[in-house]
Formats: sequence, C-alpha cells, structure tokens
Amino acid sequence: MIYDAVIVGAGHNGLVTACYLARAGLSVCVVEKNEWIGGAAVSRELYKGFTYSNCSYVCSLFRPEIMRDLELPKHGLQVLPYEGGAVFTRSGGYLGMFRDHDANSREFARHSPRDAEAYDRYSRDVMRHCRFIRPLLLRSPPDPARLRPRDIGELMWLGKHFGGLSESSMYDMIRFWTMSISDFLDEYFESDVIKAYLAVSAIIGTALGPMSPGSAYVLLHHYMGDVDGNVGAWGFARGGMGAITKALASSLQAAGGVIKAGQGVERFLILNGRVTGVALENGHEVHGRRFISNMDVKRTFLKHVDEKDLPDDFVRQVRRFKIRGSSGKLNIALDGLPNFKALPKGAPNIRGDLHFSDSIARLERAYDDWKAGRFSRDPFQDTMIPTLIDPTMAPPGKHFMSCFVQYAPPKIGGRDWTDKDRDAFGKACIEQIETYAPGFKKLVLHAEVRTPRELEAEVGLTEGNIFQGELTFDQLLFNRPVPGYAQYKTPIKDLWICGSSTHPGGGVMGAPGRNAAAEIFREMGRVPDNMRDAYAVL
Repeated sequence: MIYDAVIVGAGHNGLVTACYLARAGLSVCVVEKNEWIGGAAVSRELYKGFTYSNCSYVCSLFRPEIMRDLELPKHGLQVLPYEGGAVFTRSGGYLGMFRDHDANSREFARHSPRDAEAYDRYSRDVMRHCRFIRPLLLRSPPDPARLRPRDIGELMWLGKHFGGLSESSMYDMIRFWTMSISDFLDEYFESDVIKAYLAVSAIIGTALGPMSPGSAYVLLHHYMGDVDGNVGAWGFARGGMGAITKALASSLQAAGGVIKAGQGVERFLILNGRVTGVALENGHEVHGRRFISNMDVKRTFLKHVDEKDLPDDFVRQVRRFKIRGSSGKLNIALDGLPNFKALPKGAPNIRGDLHFSDSIARLERAYDDWKAGRFSRDPFQDTMIPTLIDPTMAPPGKHFMSCFVQYAPPKIGGRDWTDKDRDAFGKACIEQIETYAPGFKKLVLHAEVRTPRELEAEVGLTEGNIFQGELTFDQLLFNRPVPGYAQYKTPIKDLWICGSSTHPGGGVMGAPGRNAAAEIFREMGRVPDNMRDAYAVL
C-alpha cells in the first residue's frame, strides 16, 4: 500500500501531525521503533503495580487548541492540576508555593516583605512576555531571506505584533530574550530561596546555568502553558504522561490511521531528490507520497539520510545545531509516603514540585559539574509524587516518585556512561532526598535511573536533550532548526520534519506537530477551518 503520509516516530508531535492529516481524509501510517508508543510521553509499568511517567512527567504546555481539535478528552485524556510546591533549605526551613497568587505573596513576605511587594510586578512582567510569545506558537516562522507573499505577510504580522508594545516594553523584551535568569530575578527579589525557586524553570532541560545569558527565555518557554485556562499552571495527566499519547493514538485510529510499533526505520529511500519510502530495520519497506520525521534534525539527516542526497551547506548547519544533553531522570516506587521534616503536617505543598537547591549559587555550582564533564554532586532535582493527585499510578498505600535531575552530561569525562556511573548518579540523587526526608531510602522498592545514555538509546533523544535542541536565541523562530528550513520542509522533496527541534521547540506541547500539518495542508491547497490561525496570508 502507498500511504498519503508516513510519520516516523510515535512521539506526541508525530501523533499530532498524523491525527490532523488523518482527520482530513488522508491515509496515514505511523512507524515506531519501540514496541510501545509515546516517545518521551509514555506510561510504563516497570515495577509490578506501579505506573511510571518515565521520561516527561508533567503537563501544561500541551496546546488547548489541539486538545479541542482532536477531541482528546473524548479519548480519555484528563489533566489534574497539582498544588504548589516547596523548596527545602539547608537550615531546615522551607519556602512554600501555592496555586493561589495571594497565598504565594504571603509566603514570600515570611522570607522578605520587599520580595512580597515585588512579586506582583514580577508576575505582571512575565505574563506580558507570555502574551507576546503565545500567539507565535501555532504559526510557522517567516523566512526573512525570501520575498514570497507568505513570508512578507508573516513578517508584517510580526512587525505589527511587536509594534503593539510600548517603547519600554520593546526594550524589556529584547533584554529578556538575551539575559540570564539570575540577572532578571535580581531586578525583583533579594531572597536567595525565592530566586532559587523561580530560576529552576530556566534551567530544566537545557545546558545552561542560571547565570548563563539566554537562560531567562527558557523560563518563559515553561510559563506559556496552562491547565483549565490558568496560564502558567501545571498538572498531571491521569494515568501518567502516556495518557496523552494514548489519547492521540485513539484519536488517530478513530480517523482511520495506522500505527506500526516495533518497526524502527533504518533509512529514508531517496530517488532523484524525492523521498519514496522508508527501509525498516526488519527488512521491510513502507512507501508513501510524503514522509514526516518526528526524530530530531540531527538524527533524521545524519543517521537516516545519505549525505549525498543533501546540500553540503545544509549538512554543515545541521552538524552545528546544538543538542547538548544535561538531564537525567529517576522513577521510584515507594512503600509509603516520605516525611519531609521541614513541612508542617498536612501541608498541601507536598502535592507539587519539591526542590532541594535553595540558592542561585547552588544551582550554578551544579552546572559547574556539568561543564567539567561530570554529573552534579549536589544536583538540582524537580521531585514530585504524582500519586498524591492520581492514586491510579500505584497500589493503595504506595507511591510513585518522579525526580527530574540537572545536571547530567552526555559523556562522563569525555567517555560514554557506564552502568557504574549510572548507579552512582542514582545514589547521589537518593542520598540528597534522604537528607531532607530521613528514612526515605528504606521506602524505596525500585528505582529506574535514566542518564542521557538511556534517554538517547530508548527514546531517541540525541545526547538525552529533552527539547531536541537548545532553546537559545540563535536557535529560535526562523533559525530553528537551521536558517532557510524553519517551515517544516527539508531539502528533500516530500520529506518534512515535525519534532521539537523545529519551531517553537520542546516540551509536551504538540505545536510543532500541528504546525507541520498546517504546512502540509498549505502545500496541498487544503486549509482546514480550524487551522486558519496558522496563516497570515492565505
């Protein structure tokens, strides 16, 4: 059979693209190397009775437009908001965070009355940046080097959008995109622990420290999501993050799409500059009229396409694209609920994200280890217990803990990770939790430890980079993934790319997948009514 569209990779962006194309009446096939679907958004039972979100772990960035278009709640997706969080300090205290803005202000005042007053100004300024960026997420970037009507129209739209800001807001916007999160927070706050809590969204998943220029934008990237219309809120997908891709797969199959799991791609078949099929690792071939890669740009073109079929300049730019792994993950089955000694009994903060890095300097020292080619001896951990919100993920009385860790380099001292390195990394993370929750180690029934090695081998994330490429200013908008190819097309006819290495970047957002589908529809001359927001000129 010759399919209208073949998607390589059943991660969330690939499934989003597949769903839109299938719902428009195209015959669609998704091929996936693993026996399971989901890519980084997956739920797996790796210890009896426990469901792990064993890569991505929280939901907020996923676009509500996509949820509506693809009817994902009808296919079982439910997002449960979580309640605040806490940072534990070395002195034995804590900073609590809450879903309610006024409650946060009161907690800030406990640490610094000045910072409580600054919190309103900070929240207002960050939301102003969010309001500017959010409309760009579901639009393809213009190509400023070309003079096609669509690019001129999109550049004019961007100019009008930017021109709607006040003069001072324009200056602030340009500064924000290029400054460090440390410098940005210093303009508002004085408390170390408050700045540490607010800084973490700027370092999660990226090979930057809080003092690195450009890290402020990464914070904004994480703030652009919402849960039930609450901008910046976060939640758990009921049943784990695989519930998102499970709902997408159900929506796709309801529209007639086909998923072939356990069938990895060896290479794309190119004839006279056009892709005609994919050769699978099992020796079979799948043929189609167009192919969409959900793999990152480096994996797609440096591992699965013969370089002789690509322009030399394109290959050079792809090689320069920055994909630097910086993260690890622990998934832990617990025999009971940990007791964090600093938290008052019954405090709701335990139902959110729990951190142990109480200053910018401490976060920066963790980054220093990464720069030296070793995992952080005192890591930053974004630690959560989803079973406090979603008890379906563990047996009664038991709990699942998710620990996202910065920093873990793609290589240790220039060499590949070993099992011994992985075990030492996991031990360092668990020992840190034990410091703030005595007796924690005795509760551990099972721990899955994932370094960049495992993230690349199992999920296909090059160097373990969760965003499929750094979110720095030089790799955003029309530079993502490389100049001249930011509109999801590639130098090979009928080969497209839809993963997070394209605009607007990583996270379980779905925007790259939707935008890629919109561009395919544009080329076909078939623009669905629910996607007209993606175009400045029709």
